[in-house]
Amino acid sequence: MKTQPTIVSDLLHLDAAAEIERITGWIRETVFHKLRRKGAVIGVSGGIDSAVVSCLCARALGNNRVLTLFMPEADSSSDSLRLGRMVTESLNVKSMLEDISPILTGARCYERRDASIRLVVPEYGDGYRCKIVLPGLLDGSRYAIFSIVVQSPDGQTKKVRLTPEAYLGIVAATNFKQRVRKMMEYHHADLLQYAVAGTPNLLEYDQGFFVKNGDGAADFKPIAHLYKSQVYQLAAYLGVPEEIRRRPPTTDTYTLEQSQEEFYFTLPYEQMDLCLYGKDHGISASDLAHACGMTEDLVERAYHMIESKRKVARYLHMQSITID
Repeated sequence: MKTQPTIVSDLLHLDAAAEIERITGWIRETVFHKLRRKGAVIGVSGGIDSAVVSCLCARALGNNRVLTLFMPEADSSSDSLRLGRMVTESLNVKSMLEDISPILTGARCYERRDASIRLVVPEYGDGYRCKIVLPGLLDGSRYAIFSIVVQSPDGQTKKVRLTPEAYLGIVAATNFKQRVRKMMEYHHADLLQYAVAGTPNLLEYDQGFFVKNGDGAADFKPIAHLYKSQVYQLAAYLGVPEEIRRRPPTTDTYTLEQSQEEFYFTLPYEQMDLCLYGKDHGISASDLAHACGMTEDLVERAYHMIESKRKVARYLHMQSITID
């Protein structure tokens, strides 16, 4: 039986050089001719996707036509800013720091979030840390019900299932972060007559792992056709710093460290890529399970989850609706 890494390389292998040439040509045509802009603005998070998009835009447009923005806030990991700077320094592109904490405080982002948390954890307050999580498919759970993990100032941790009201309140409040960042990106794009580059990969784009009118908004999205595993292939070819390529994908939204797996996808991205590929290419659950070492039941549940998330994502992808 083939190992999972072999299956990933077999099914999702790219000719990195050719794909980079194709994408950079498309970026030039899109930015200069279709959008008639002079360059690109990219919000850089310290993650693999924004690093690859920054590299692609610098190659396509020239490093003097790229502006990268660092937009930390009170809950951001210090690693995000450090790694983001590592990318921009290696590319020699322009960068700016915009601390969005004051805007979020003015919009009562943190206040609204904490009030929603206290609906299920009444003692939550100053000095507490938190994240929201889903049960993983590998744990055998069949119900995708969010819980909140809180850590008290003395280090005590507990996990509480969220009510619908508390969950919606937390998400609605934290979505301010992505929407404020996008507002800042378009501010600088307007100043420079640049286009805003989006950074979602195919897994995020297809499954709705973005905020509508937040990180889901952009003038062009150069890697939205690539599986996450393929983004890593391009990152290696482009020379993205190894520390970034080795960093597990994170949300960097909550005060406790949180992976994308526990927040949204419920499986490691390598397995999610394979299941998404299998779903889109008509591979049966039994055949995919046999090939990649997962159980048939796990693949079937992953297929079901993919379809469920696509239903949710339809609203996120929709443009404004008019009568005519």
